[in-house]
Amino acid sequence: MEISTLTAAEIVDHVAKGDLKAADCTSQFLDAILERDPEIKSFLHVASESAIAAAEQIDARRAAGEKLGALAGLPVAVKDGICTKGIRTTAASKMLEKFTPPFDATIVQKLIDADAIVIGKTNLDEFAMGSSTENSAFGATKNPWNTDCVPGGSSGGSAACVAADLAPVSIGSDTGGSIRQPAAFCGVTGLKPTYGRVSRFGLIAFASSLDQIGPFTRTAKDAALTMNVIGGHCDKDSTSAREVMPNFADGLDKPLAGLRIGLCKEHFESGLTDDIRKSMDDSIEVLKSLGATTVEINLPHSQYGIAAYYVIASSEASGNLARFDGVRYTMRAAADNLESMYGLTRTEGFGDEVRRRIMLGTYALSSGYYDAYYVKASKIRRLIKNDYTHAFESCDVILGPTAPSTAFKFGEHTTDPLTMYLADIFTVTANLAGLPGISIPCGFSEGMPIGLQLQGKSFDESTLLQIAHQFQQQTDWHSRRPQS
Repeated sequence: MEISTLTAAEIVDHVAKGDLKAADCTSQFLDAILERDPEIKSFLHVASESAIAAAEQIDARRAAGEKLGALAGLPVAVKDGICTKGIRTTAASKMLEKFTPPFDATIVQKLIDADAIVIGKTNLDEFAMGSSTENSAFGATKNPWNTDCVPGGSSGGSAACVAADLAPVSIGSDTGGSIRQPAAFCGVTGLKPTYGRVSRFGLIAFASSLDQIGPFTRTAKDAALTMNVIGGHCDKDSTSAREVMPNFADGLDKPLAGLRIGLCKEHFESGLTDDIRKSMDDSIEVLKSLGATTVEINLPHSQYGIAAYYVIASSEASGNLARFDGVRYTMRAAADNLESMYGLTRTEGFGDEVRRRIMLGTYALSSGYYDAYYVKASKIRRLIKNDYTHAFESCDVILGPTAPSTAFKFGEHTTDPLTMYLADIFTVTANLAGLPGISIPCGFSEGMPIGLQLQGKSFDESTLLQIAHQFQQQTDWHSRRPQS
């Protein structure tokens, strides 16, 4: 049995039936990581011993007739900005290079309770600040489709390991597109849930009002399976919603007849390549053939999304990263006095992009500039939210490209931060509005994957997964693999 090509749902089913031992499954993925990841560099830490021990325990419990969890035997990789008890968690920063959390994030505990197996921690842009994973203090992750290209960011390692068949499921976080954009670049499925749907407890915060945790998978069905486990209220997270959790897998086969797909002109104007534009047109025709209809909508304030996002996100980062000062659990630079220690620690511990955003945020919050920048950005955020509310009066979901281009080459945007920021031009508005979004593969351009983005109403991940699943039943883009 070629385990690496199985979907998460298939692995769980085989383990439940006894056709596949959890230990054998885990070992095959660990062997694949050992063999192929030195080139891709999607993992920062591989938890081989604990993963095998957990898998063997699951096999023993199954043999004893015990009831197993919903993800029993499924190997899962976790972004290294999410705390894992006993496994180093660095946020890809020198500041936390030696940090081992004494607790699990809520979503990690939920995975463990469901008998999933954490096999390792994946690479990211430092403190989740970036769109290419080039900002990691421990080296960049490569795109499995072309190792000269970036995998996207900030959850580049999480996307790349699924694309390279090194894990059937991985967990990432999305502050402005950090699940959806790398999912598009790596040709996998990536879901950003509604803000509050998945607990953020144990996620090392970048921008607390924007961050959200979600899965990378091969298929929408696998994403639904994962969401059934990681979603739900958490008392440890004050922003965790008390919305009723549906079974996300239940409605996947519901017909699309009568479904209204909103097409926003702002997503199809100048800047798209011909291949991406054609993939969008072809994808729309597939969904129409399944019974969906299209309507034109407007999101007039989306043009201000990038500007508003980088003011708000940087401002929140300025506050969140103040705790990393060398006094408590971070690295500490040698210095003669306290003030020098603070300055040296933060200079040596943070990379260029993190320092840039801290300075931007501190400036935007400073006396005399708060109203001009942060307050104005917050007002734009409200206008963007209002645009979505109005748009969803005439449609059920909004369709468009995930990114304006396919994966770019290493170094192509590193000297031009603004161009790098614009890689998230189609994704940041969903974070500002707190809405769910999903990226699924829908084509290729010069050998690199193209991502289709669907954005939905608040707490309506079910409709996004329904559309994505039925699209994937009609196409094979999601099942294509990079040539090793």
